[in-house]
Amino acid sequence: IHKRVSKAAEETPRLLCTLRKSVQKRREATVFSNFAVEKILQIDIINLSIGRGFNASVRCCRQSEREKGDETMQLMEEQIRKNGIVRAGNVLKVDSFLNHQMDIDLFNEMGKEFYRLFGEEHVTKIVTIEASGIGIACVAAQYFRVPVVFAKKSESKNLDGDVYTSAVASFTHNKVYDIRISKKYLSEDDRILLIDDFLAKGNALLGLLDVCQQSGATVVGAGIAIEKGFQEGGQLLRKRGLRVESLAIVDAMDENGEIVFRRQ
Repeated sequence: IHKRVSKAAEETPRLLCTLRKSVQKRREATVFSNFAVEKILQIDIINLSIGRGFNASVRCCRQSEREKGDETMQLMEEQIRKNGIVRAGNVLKVDSFLNHQMDIDLFNEMGKEFYRLFGEEHVTKIVTIEASGIGIACVAAQYFRVPVVFAKKSESKNLDGDVYTSAVASFTHNKVYDIRISKKYLSEDDRILLIDDFLAKGNALLGLLDVCQQSGATVVGAGIAIEKGFQEGGQLLRKRGLRVESLAIVDAMDENGEIVFRRQ
């Protein structure tokens, strides 16, 4: 800003001369004193300089953040192309870096990106489902500085008291199970971000959404590592008004290893 003000000050004499000539031609010199003209012009130049600088800085920051988001998506796509294995039945195996062995550097980039996308939503808790979503949720939570609550798929002695429950059909395991979260950890004051590793049919997220709505909490959106865009889950959830942000969307894949990503 100081540099811009200094530059504006250097240009002031020339602009003052032009303004004085204009004033003299119109015979309005008696209305404005040189002092008043100089002060008005200096203030205008400084305001204009600062305003342009501020707007340029905002545009620059937004562009930089968007570029970082693009880099995270590219990193995810590269990992899928390099290490992902397509199996029969539209199964994408990514256990070498996402949901068995976990690439923590990648998880950190994912957490940063989810925070960039949802950081202004005043999230109070991140909710996920065991087991594959827990790692991603925990890393992301460090950026939001909020707790993580994960829905359990089976009854446990550690899960005492009243619970919210919902039935979920698993695409991967081809079975239906009940998920449950203790009523102690969700309330109507919460603003929830849902996080999961995959989005295919959308059943897991629908179950989490149901549990959160039972508590009266507000769900601000869902952050997904990989979405299968050729299956209906993403479209279904977005039609219901849920904001879904996926770091990689696979539009097509085959057992020969060909994977097509959607441009975002």
